[in-house]
Amino acid sequence: MLTVASLTRAELGKRMAGPGLCLQTGAFVTRLSSPIREVADGIALLYADYPLRDDAQFADFHVALTRPRGLRRWFRPQVKFEYDGGSMFRPLPLDQAFPMFEWGLNWCVSSRAHSYLVIHAAVVERDGRAAILPAPPGSGKSTLCAALVHNGWRLLSDELAMIRLEDGLVEPLPRPISLKNASIGIIRDYVEGTVFSRLVHDTVKGTVAHLKAPAASVARAGEPAIPAWVIFPKYEAGAAPRLAPMGRAGAFMQLAANAFNYTVLGQAGFDAMAGVIDRSGCYSFNYSKLDDALAAFAALAGEPA
Repeated sequence: MLTVASLTRAELGKRMAGPGLCLQTGAFVTRLSSPIREVADGIALLYADYPLRDDAQFADFHVALTRPRGLRRWFRPQVKFEYDGGSMFRPLPLDQAFPMFEWGLNWCVSSRAHSYLVIHAAVVERDGRAAILPAPPGSGKSTLCAALVHNGWRLLSDELAMIRLEDGLVEPLPRPISLKNASIGIIRDYVEGTVFSRLVHDTVKGTVAHLKAPAASVARAGEPAIPAWVIFPKYEAGAAPRLAPMGRAGAFMQLAANAFNYTVLGQAGFDAMAGVIDRSGCYSFNYSKLDDALAAFAALAGEPA
């Protein structure tokens, strides 16, 4: 199967500015079109390993990033995100075009993929067992995820835990990891050989950059994992590492609070959430040093299933 890397940069730009690119990420196919150079640059850099699905008879999402017409095309130029031909969000500064693609694609999945229970969480896997890491912004979730997937864990997702309704397994959705502000420099220094998109400043999240997903994780995007741990991480400066067991009722409620479509799914959502909790060890985790966090996760992974 052809990948994005099989196209030259010129071919990629021409296809994106014309009929669009059918890009497969996990279980989803997205038809993406955009004449904006920064979007094509980001796809060429961070999605080089992803399959192209020119043979697909159906695309889950039809997405375009375009520049508004009129004065805004020239004065403080902007970008808008279109889904199925409609503009879904307020335009952003043109410099934020690639982050807008990433944020918009997250919205597509979280608001449309109702054959899954979708939870706002990072997910990593080792030996077939998945650790689900739900947490609000500022908790250090993505920084921890980036360190783990470059130290023996497989990336299933940085943002969206996809729980299959039919069997309760976690469906992989490996895509670039979104880092912001100080986390960018921390991971640059901590992990050798990382590939980042360029820095984008002054977004609603501050300065952001996206870290390329490990090629091995992308290659194994068709391999689901069994939920084994639900861990609520929290970065605290200077804190000693503390992995504390949680009661299942409290973990259920916190996990449900991080789900996008729990109420939409009704009984199916409740059953899927209960299945995750029943299968998993539930913990809160406070940390300040990545070395300590990696050691704690390695100890969990070493325990019998």
